[in-house]
Amino acid sequence: FLFKFLVIGSAGTGKSCLLHQFIENKFKQDSNHTIGVEFGSKVVNVGGKTVKLQIWDTAGQERFRSVTRSYYRGAAGALLVYDITSRESYNALGKWLGDARALASPSIVIILCGNKRDLDTEREVTFLEASRFAQENELLFLETSALTGENVEEAFLKCARSILSRIEAG
Repeated sequence: FLFKFLVIGSAGTGKSCLLHQFIENKFKQDSNHTIGVEFGSKVVNVGGKTVKLQIWDTAGQERFRSVTRSYYRGAAGALLVYDITSRESYNALGKWLGDARALASPSIVIILCGNKRDLDTEREVTFLEASRFAQENELLFLETSALTGENVEEAFLKCARSILSRIEAG
């Protein structure tokens, strides 16, 4: 199986760091804002099946939106990322979700990732609030930390498992 994944969300939420942590198993110290789109891939085992994840990390800045929107087509899954220490990144989720559902496929599997879990003391968005948003929008949900690696692999695998079970269900 080959699944196309998107990593979407506002600038500065840690999308590139999540991708780097997933692929390299280490934190990317000197991460700059993504210009346009970056790409990574990893082969994983999902329920005994080999799945190649083709991951497109999109720029979160508004000025790149027209470029990044063209990458949505054909995506089976997406990590919708916000920063738990940034109310602003959380408030923008509706816009990102709307793009994903309109430009990818209506059946795209989306996992909401509250990133920067390691900065819990600076939290501006509660777990409960984000969990409720995920439920209302039929999204999977996890809090992650690209810095510590907490739940990073789980986010990608949970999304891939969900896609696979949809395929098997027809």
